[in-house]
Amino acid sequence: MHQLLQLRSTVQTLSGHPCTVETFLGGGGQGEVYRALLDGKPLALKWYFAEQATLAQRQSLETLIRKGPPSAQFLWPMELAAAPDVPGFGYIMPLREARFKGIVDLMKRRIEPSFQALATAGLQLAQAFLELHAQGFCYRDISFGNVFFDPDTGDIQVCDNDNVAINGEGTSGVLGTPRFIAPEVVRGDASPSTQTDLFSLSVLLFYLLHIHHPLEGQQEASIKCFDLPAMTRLYGTDPLFIFDPANDANRPVPGVHDNALEYWPLYPSFLRERFIHAFTAGLHDPHARVRESEWRATLVQLRDAILYCGQCGAENFYDGEALRTNGGQPGACWSCRKPLTLPFRLRVGRDVVMLNHDTQLFPHHLDPQRRYDLSQPLAAIQRHPQNPDLWGLKNLSPVKWVMTATDDAVRDVEPGRSVSLAAGVKVNFGQMEGEIRI
Repeated sequence: MHQLLQLRSTVQTLSGHPCTVETFLGGGGQGEVYRALLDGKPLALKWYFAEQATLAQRQSLETLIRKGPPSAQFLWPMELAAAPDVPGFGYIMPLREARFKGIVDLMKRRIEPSFQALATAGLQLAQAFLELHAQGFCYRDISFGNVFFDPDTGDIQVCDNDNVAINGEGTSGVLGTPRFIAPEVVRGDASPSTQTDLFSLSVLLFYLLHIHHPLEGQQEASIKCFDLPAMTRLYGTDPLFIFDPANDANRPVPGVHDNALEYWPLYPSFLRERFIHAFTAGLHDPHARVRESEWRATLVQLRDAILYCGQCGAENFYDGEALRTNGGQPGACWSCRKPLTLPFRLRVGRDVVMLNHDTQLFPHHLDPQRRYDLSQPLAAIQRHPQNPDLWGLKNLSPVKWVMTATDDAVRDVEPGRSVSLAAGVKVNFGQMEGEIRI
C-alpha cells in the first residue's frame, strides 16, 4: 500500500502548477510512483522516502531536468514537485503507455514477441544508450527492471532515469542491479560509468534474445548456497561465459538452462560472435567491450536476416557464414525441421536484406546519410494484383528509381510502381544501388 501521498491530494510543481494524485502505481527502495494529472494530462509522479530525499538527489534531478532527455525513449524527469504538508519532494515524468511490457513478462512467457520485435527492441536499446552516453551521461543501473518494450513492434521505453549521472561525477550509492553489474564493480575495483554500462547493456541484450543470463551455467548450477560470496565469485572474481569457445567449464546444463541451449544455435554466426566478444574480451577488459554502435549495427543486420519457413511460417535467420561452410544450403527450420528455401534477397551497399512477403526498406537501407532511420518505409514487397505467383518491390518513396534488367534493358520505376523480383535485376534507388539475388 502507498504511504507517502494521499490519493486525490495535490502537490505543486516548482512552476506553480497543481498536480493531482490519482492512483498508486508501485514502490521501490527510493520511493513511490503514482499516476497524476497535470493540467488534465496524465503523468507519472515519483515521491521519495524522507531518507532518500537528499540534497544530492535534488541537485542531480535539477541537472537532468535542465539538460533534458537524450531521446523520446527515456521517461525523463520533467519538473520537481513539493507539498507543504508532506516531507521531501518528488518529480513528474511521462507516464509509461500500457502497450509496453517488461522483460520480466518475456521471462515468464506472459508475452511471445516475434524475433522481429526482439531485434527491433535490441536495436532501439543500443540507439537509446548511445544517445545517452553521447551526452556525457551514464545510466548506472541498466537492467530488465528499467526497460519496457512493445511486444508487437519492438518500440522501447526506459524508466527510472533519476539515478542517471554525469559520467565520472555520480555521488549516489547506486551501483546497479545484481546480475547486471560489471565484474569490476562487483569486486569493488571501479564505480559505475559508461564502460560498466556497456557490460550491463550486453547482459540485457543477451537476456532479451536468449531469456537467460550469459554467466549462469554449470558453475551456477553447482552452487548450493547462493549467498553474497557465491554471487561475488560467479559475477565478479571468476566470471565465465556459458559459450566461451576456449573454456567449456561453464556450459549450460540440460534441464536447468534449456533456454540458453535452445536459443543460442538459432541465431546467425555474426550475432553469436558479437556476444562471444562481449563476454570474453569484454568480460575482463572494460575497454574491449562491445560499443552501443556495434550492437546497433549487429541488431539491424539481425532484423534484415529474418526469413520465414515455407512449411510452418516460423522465423529463421539467413547466415552467410553458415551458407559458405554448408555448400550453399540454408539448413532446416528450427521449428518443423523441414528444409528451408531462401527467398529473394537484396544486396544494397553493405546490407543483405531478405525479401519476405512483409519486408520493408527504410532510409537506413537506401540513404547513406540516414543510417538507422527506420521511421518511414521507402519500399515494400507486394504481390502482383492479377498473378499471385509474382512479387515485386514497390516504390514508396517520392523519387524515381532506375531498374536494369538481366538483359541490360533500363526502365524508370516511378513512385507507386514496382520492380518484379528476379535474380540479377539491379535497382538504382537514387543514393544507393542494389541487386536482387537468390
